[in-house]
Amino acid sequence: MANERVRLLVRGIVQGVGFRPFVYRLACKKELCGWVRNTTSGVEIDIQGEAEQIESFLSDLPRLKPPLACIEEVQRSALPLSERREFEILDSALQAEQEAVMLPDTATCGECLKELFDPGNRRYLYPFITCTVCGPRYSIAEGLPFDRVRTSMRLFKMCPQCLFEYRNPADRRFHSQTNSCHECGPHMELWAADGSLLAERGEAFKLAAGALREGKILALKGVGGFQLLLDARNGEAIETLRRRKNRKDKPFAVMLKDITAVRELCELEEQELKELVSAAAPIVLLRSKENSRLLSRGVAPGIGLSGIMLPYSPIHHILMRELDFPLIATSGNVSDEPICSDEREALQRLGAIADLFLVHNRPVVNGLDDSVVRVMAGSSTVFRRARGYAPLALPAGKNVTGSSILALGGHLKNTIALVKGRVVHLSRHLGTLESTKAYETFEEEALKLAAWYGVKPALVVCDKHPDYYSTRHAEALALGTKRVQHHYAHVLACLAENELRPPALGVAFDGSGYGLDGTVWGGEFLLLDEKAQIKRVGSLRPFRLPGGEQAVEEPRRAALGLLFARFGEKLFQGQVRGRVLDWLSQAFSSEERLIFLRMLKQGVNSPLCSSVGRLFDAVAALSGVRQRCNFEGQAAMELESLALARGELETHLEAYPSRIAHAAAVLYFEWDLLLDRLLEDAMDLRPAAVISLRFHCGLAQGILEMAQSIGQERVLLTGGVFQNKFLLERTINLLEKNGFKPAWHHLVPPNDGGVSFGQAVAAAWGVV
Repeated sequence: MANERVRLLVRGIVQGVGFRPFVYRLACKKELCGWVRNTTSGVEIDIQGEAEQIESFLSDLPRLKPPLACIEEVQRSALPLSERREFEILDSALQAEQEAVMLPDTATCGECLKELFDPGNRRYLYPFITCTVCGPRYSIAEGLPFDRVRTSMRLFKMCPQCLFEYRNPADRRFHSQTNSCHECGPHMELWAADGSLLAERGEAFKLAAGALREGKILALKGVGGFQLLLDARNGEAIETLRRRKNRKDKPFAVMLKDITAVRELCELEEQELKELVSAAAPIVLLRSKENSRLLSRGVAPGIGLSGIMLPYSPIHHILMRELDFPLIATSGNVSDEPICSDEREALQRLGAIADLFLVHNRPVVNGLDDSVVRVMAGSSTVFRRARGYAPLALPAGKNVTGSSILALGGHLKNTIALVKGRVVHLSRHLGTLESTKAYETFEEEALKLAAWYGVKPALVVCDKHPDYYSTRHAEALALGTKRVQHHYAHVLACLAENELRPPALGVAFDGSGYGLDGTVWGGEFLLLDEKAQIKRVGSLRPFRLPGGEQAVEEPRRAALGLLFARFGEKLFQGQVRGRVLDWLSQAFSSEERLIFLRMLKQGVNSPLCSSVGRLFDAVAALSGVRQRCNFEGQAAMELESLALARGELETHLEAYPSRIAHAAAVLYFEWDLLLDRLLEDAMDLRPAAVISLRFHCGLAQGILEMAQSIGQERVLLTGGVFQNKFLLERTINLLEKNGFKPAWHHLVPPNDGGVSFGQAVAAAWGVV
């Protein structure tokens, strides 16, 4: 006889992961009666039976949960006994208060892969095979709770066999909301560039594979939108893609068939292997092996890294099965536009790029790029948070103010964050807000995020830069608006992500951010007190950037500004060392030198900057690595590649010296000695790799010396510059050896993709 009945509300990642079928089977095993259902707050469970069995159920619930589930909280309340004698799964309950969270899309699981390539299985080579633990979630979701009626799979009615699986408690597709098969699910088609049908289903894959062998560019509609695919060995095809996509040098990601192929191409550490085969299945940045002939040099020119991914969806597995070579797999968009997700729209936006279109008829509700991850200092850091990670919620880090807050991020690598209760919902990667299409996607995402969680934000947070589109949009919303300084947001994001409490010293190194004094910041030492109030206590010594933002594309300008700050007008009067004059005459015409001298002397369109990103640019230019960039961060990436390669050979090289100077308001990280030694090496024709290595080591040493001068034990390393593996690991090592406790990013990007999270934290903690 039943002697106890309890109601449980389970919060966390408990929808779309097979949690209700798991609860059903566990309750039946314990001989309990009752029900389970999805709600907008999580999963609700009503169980009745012997008290001992109920306690056993509660003990096994977190221990035996599905692998993708994450239980954050279980609320328990007692109820009077009922007449119910069985256990069942009820329809979802919709409530006004929305607290459930959405699971990201996940890679095809091992069980589904076995079925996919089993000729005797009814889902043999079915491109949309999925189950309760794998497949699309966020990309097809129209709302919460995660039920088929609120996904784009609602357009496909299950056939009798699929419906039987869905209703059968013994089947692993029991209550799988994405269940389908060849008979009743979506299907593939191959289109010509004009949209005319060339082939369907299996034949579409065969013809697409044949086109790739011939060097054609294929636009593939995958899980979260379109990718552009082509033979990664074919240099001519790669040049065609670069020309059509307006992407001159920026590296392309590569999809390889299996781990064996990865090991042939790249160095592979254990943690990197784990990331490649994880449920998130991101692009992982790996060290390329020298002299590998698997890829054309045009894939990642000048960079010793390869962005590698494995097939993660049934579509990719089937296509790669037809091929015996690596594929470039890059976002299906025009440069600076969001990823394309609709096949008809793709014909318009990608028609001038792709030769063929391999598409399907399952709508993509939420477009998703591939995520990008790099393993640094023994752990993984997400650089681009999209498929496999978004839109997972993150803890806000401490007690929050209670208001619903919308944070709109920055201009580059934009993301949006929503604070509700104790968590921050961080959006997918949206990209640079440059184009009209990007603006539209940004505005749609802000509305969608609030609607999904039933929130009307009481406060909107944005960057202090007055000209960012996200800032102007915040003002246009006519709600309460707060502005958070760019680097403050970086530091708070790092602190909160690591669930640390202040005080701490934040080291925020990036390209540029609007400074509180009107200058361009990017090399900041920010001290957080016990109440998380931030004070700028140190900075890279500023220098001028002739041409302002144009200097981002021309490292030679940053170098000129640095030299002018060091030598003044002597630079243009032949009174400096010969190597500098040689460089100056090679990098600038005589007319340019006159113009830039006037700009620098008068401070016209030459803002002061303390940016470490621009310091990297200057070093790249002066060492002969690069005078002009074709994509953001190119010079710094090339410098890091040189340092990584050289660092293994010449660990004895002396770091460039720096010094700490006391100014009225801040400590200055002085670069004059560093520059002098660099110029000596350049004059002696030392290799650029040696200069890069000594520069990296000098920068890390300077961070340590600043930390020692400031005296705060906890040090937070944040900002886009700390995507540099060599610099991050060198800095961590020096800090730890000298008694400091460094922390860095993992799930929140260190670049501007993490700014919205930091803005949200600042507002939630009431520090703005």
